[in-house]
Amino acid sequence: QVQLVESGGGLVQAGGSLRLSCAASGGTFSRYAMGWFRQAPGKERDFVAAISWSGGYYADSVKGRFTISRDIAKNTVYLQMDSLKPEDTAVYYCAASVLAWSLSDAALKYNYWGQGTQVTVSS
Repeated sequence: QVQLVESGGGLVQAGGSLRLSCAASGGTFSRYAMGWFRQAPGKERDFVAAISWSGGYYADSVKGRFTISRDIAKNTVYLQMDSLKPEDTAVYYCAASVLAWSLSDAALKYNYWGQGTQVTVSS
């Protein structure tokens, strides 16, 4: 069983930056594809970015502003968020997929989820 714990959320002004971290335990980190999703109040959970042995993949809304990366030695995946906008405000969730080579934007493809971390961008 994989456990995922996000950190790094907070309050930031528009145009600012945050880096989210997701620490994984209980599994072999290199065997999973990792993703970030977000959910704003009253909205569905949306795909943000994914990383696997195939590379990286981003939602159009964050492309060029967000960067996903991972450190296999530290069992951690990161989401560097730059040029933040108020519409980026949401709870951000880390997820792991047993499809190690997959770059999926579908939440159903992910097997394990973290508890989420709040990101609030003020205008």
